[in-house]
Amino acid sequence: MSTSQSSHALQVVRVHPDDPLAAPLFTDLAVEYDTRYGDLFGGASEELTRYPAEAFLPPDGDFLLLVEDGVAVAGGAFMRHPSGSAEVKRMWTAASHRRGGLARRVLMLLEQQAAAAGYARMYLTTGPRQPEARDLYLAAGWTPLFDPAVPRPTDTDALRALPVDQRLYAFERQLPGDRS
Repeated sequence: MSTSQSSHALQVVRVHPDDPLAAPLFTDLAVEYDTRYGDLFGGASEELTRYPAEAFLPPDGDFLLLVEDGVAVAGGAFMRHPSGSAEVKRMWTAASHRRGGLARRVLMLLEQQAAAAGYARMYLTTGPRQPEARDLYLAAGWTPLFDPAVPRPTDTDALRALPVDQRLYAFERQLPGDRS
């Protein structure tokens, strides 16, 4: 663990992705991805090892957890996207802590960290079988890069027939700050 600050019994902790404190995030994400998508995007194992841990470390990235009583209950990360934007990855909230605003808090913290790291824009994608994530990003003021009135299919055969970029919901957000 590197830094932390306390608020409402939760600590905000910046960690290395390999920190044991982050293990519940990766375990739960693997189950979530495999349950919702199977091998549609290559499987959870492929997705969770697609990027080296260093991609989520300063100066180009960050990895944050919300910790309660020594246990991670929510988290997320960002890394440098090929476009030069910060890309949100690994958003997670423990099932026992959902519907309490923790994902929005993590998203806000990631936005703040990315702006502090000098990013002007953030980007993220979520899958069509995660409507709660899509709704979170819309409610948080992210700009959809798709028509929200046109839902993506959710059945596997229809999704497989689409190009990968059309299987996802993509969003962007301009970050505050003087970029001159």
